[in-house]
Amino acid sequence: MIVRVKLFAVAKQAAGVDSIEIEVPEQATVADVRRALVAAVPALSPAAKFLLFAVDAEYAGDQMVVTPKSEIACIPPVSGG
Repeated sequence: MIVRVKLFAVAKQAAGVDSIEIEVPEQATVADVRRALVAAVPALSPAAKFLLFAVDAEYAGDQMVVTPKSEIACIPPVSGG
């Protein structure tokens, strides 16, 4: 299935777009989305384990199941104070 992931900050810069459509298996989880996103945007590989995801405006763990209608956002780590 195809899902759309909104990208922010360095993820957006690495991809060169503010959202990306990626293919994941049926009954995919956030972990599957993470793997597919890194495969589509290899520049994200060093930060892969630190990427946070939100599904339908709620932070989501790796086991959360997504659907083609899910609103998925990738939020990379930020620094500053």
